Amino acid sequence: MSEPRSYPSTSIVLALISCVALGIFGLSVLAAVAIFIIWTGSLILATDRPPELSDKKKTKGFNIEAMGPLIENAQSPLLITKANKVSTANNAARRVLGGHIVGQDTRVIFRQPEAVALFSAQRDGTAVVKGLARRRDIWRVSRQYIDNDMAIVELTNKTSEADIGRAHTDFVANASHELRTPLAAIIGYVETLSEAPDSLDSKTSKRFLDTILSEAQRMRNLVSDLMSLSRVEAEKHEEPEETVDLGPLVERAAIDGAGSERKARLEFKTEGAYAVKGDTQQLEQLVRNLVDNALKYGGEASPVKVSLQQSGSEHVLLSVQDKGEGIPAEHIPHLTRRFYRTDPGRSRASGGTGLGLAIVKHIVERHRGRLDISSEQGQGTRVTVRLPVLLSKNAND
Repeated sequence: MSEPRSYPSTSIVLALISCVALGIFGLSVLAAVAIFIIWTGSLILATDRPPELSDKKKTKGFNIEAMGPLIENAQSPLLITKANKVSTANNAARRVLGGHIVGQDTRVIFRQPEAVALFSAQRDGTAVVKGLARRRDIWRVSRQYIDNDMAIVELTNKTSEADIGRAHTDFVANASHELRTPLAAIIGYVETLSEAPDSLDSKTSKRFLDTILSEAQRMRNLVSDLMSLSRVEAEKHEEPEETVDLGPLVERAAIDGAGSERKARLEFKTEGAYAVKGDTQQLEQLVRNLVDNALKYGGEASPVKVSLQQSGSEHVLLSVQDKGEGIPAEHIPHLTRRFYRTDPGRSRASGGTGLGLAIVKHIVERHRGRLDISSEQGQGTRVTVRLPVLLSKNAND
């Protein structure tokens, strides 16, 4: 809809008065009317002509105050600056930088050299700033001019992307190291056997072959765990739809994880029957990993208790408890990290890959559960998994 025209009424009245005066002083009426018509027409045409607006005139009516409500609830931190001073900051920007930034110079708010260079230059651009709100965070600062001295500044948090990149780099480095160690041992023993086959007695040769077999099995286990971890991570956003009877699954998987040589150390305590939405293979792997860890680090002869019980009206509690040496408190927050070991030498000697609890953590997350680890030195360790239950029936019912 076009704006209504505004005619120069004051100028037209002045033209009429002038023409009347000319008639009074002797100009013919016809001539005076002709002058009035021409004069009035030129004024109207001048008003109708679209003005040639410069960039400055076009933005002269830009209302900074009106922009505030428009950007207030945007998820990204946004600033509107005028002559490099903050005129408006939305809620997200105030949370990151503080409410005091309104009215301040951007070069004072962003003290990093990259940001200062960006705001000192009279042009659009971006800069990467580290430690803006917290010591290790990373932000991309983008500025876009609206007119000659007014600009909009957007902050984009890149910390998560950087953390993911570092995690991938660390993962590849750790996986390479874990594979390189057994591979180097296999190559060394094979070279010895091939270079001097006649100089080694049968006992030494058998020891070398046993070591090669052990290291090869360790590599196989590591590759298997890496593949399992990759699959679990790929599926962690897909909620399982299969209905699983948890009691028989836990007992079956625990015995499988213990093996024939260690199953006598298992003690089961289950209270009732429970059905959950779950992935059967992943839940079995979860139980196997927990039981295997408990049997490895819980002492050679001490029992491992596997229990299943109701927790409130909507959850079932699976716990695996050993009677081992326990874990120092400073290690507990890191136990679910990939390749993390409290005792690397002991873990490798027992065949551990350092991925068991990382796999457990991702399986629990996929099943919308919660993982808790508690330990007391000299008393043992207890790992608890809380899962949403569909159906529970107490044994006493």
